[in-house]
Amino acid sequence: MPKRMASGAGWRLGWQSEAEVFEGLVGGDRWAIELTGQELRDFCRLSLQLADTMTHMETELSDREKLTCTAATEMIRVEVTGYPQEFSLHAQLQVGRRAELDWAASSVPELIAAIKNLTADLNPT
Repeated sequence: MPKRMASGAGWRLGWQSEAEVFEGLVGGDRWAIELTGQELRDFCRLSLQLADTMTHMETELSDREKLTCTAATEMIRVEVTGYPQEFSLHAQLQVGRRAELDWAASSVPELIAAIKNLTADLNPT
């Protein structure tokens, strides 16, 4: 997969396999940061894990209970906060250059769908 870019309201996600160092890109409407291939793979995997956790927690919480879940690798920390059906996503790069990434709850469903599509291409079975 040479190059792939997707975007929607409040989010951007991209992959360019021929890039020397920074193969991935994540962003919002007014910001973006390039990620190494491993950072992007970790970001995608952790984001999907946390989205799945939020879905499973819906039956465990009352309608008014908010939840914060965090997952991390050595390179990146990802956090979701909100209700199981509506949550924001926040990430921090932890190695090398430092950055904080943030998506509003209104952007997250489309971003998660795009991550699923990209992950299928990054990790073919």
